[in-house]
Amino acid sequence: MKPALIIAVDGPAASGKGTLAKRLAAQFGLPVLDTGLLYRAVGQHLSDDGHDLDDGVAATAIAARFDPVWLEDDRLRRREAGEAASRVAKVDGVRKALRQFQQDFARQPGGAVLDGRDIGTVIAPDAQAKLWIDADVAIRAGRRYRELVARGESVTEADILADLVARDMRDAPNMQIAPDAVRIDTSALDVEAAYARALAAVLAVTARTGQSRR
Repeated sequence: MKPALIIAVDGPAASGKGTLAKRLAAQFGLPVLDTGLLYRAVGQHLSDDGHDLDDGVAATAIAARFDPVWLEDDRLRRREAGEAASRVAKVDGVRKALRQFQQDFARQPGGAVLDGRDIGTVIAPDAQAKLWIDADVAIRAGRRYRELVARGESVTEADILADLVARDMRDAPNMQIAPDAVRIDTSALDVEAAYARALAAVLAVTARTGQSRR
């Protein structure tokens, strides 16, 4: 049996970390979890139940009964769900309620790939490979704008930029960069170039720790 390999992919919204996490998971044959979807699901249920998105008590109660089936809701990919996620994610009770699910996912046999904000510091500080993916906020806004337009949403790039600036401020307390994380700025990189750097970083770690998957 191959030794467990946990890959933590952290960074701000629209930095490209989700795409890289999925590709790394496919490369190493590992399950992948977009932890942001957990917060989107909590925010969506909070909204569906008629609560204010800043109602921390209600959000914590919903997070405490989180069900993985919630992640199948197609609405979680919409802009509104991202806004809701950012607002509920700042609630300590919500983060604590969702922590065990994420840690269990990370520590399953063989390992896993998780992307989020604090995977390498809080969820899986023992992860063998840690990446911090970032990009200029204007670049990130353009990416998210094109993504949403492709899904048929009516948005402006200026609004998306304003959203991301606000989200970065809300997320800042929980965006923790592990001291041993490899930082990759994707501002001037296309998907293939960013993936090449991410893969090289993970392979360097697995070679050093004797966990090579090649």
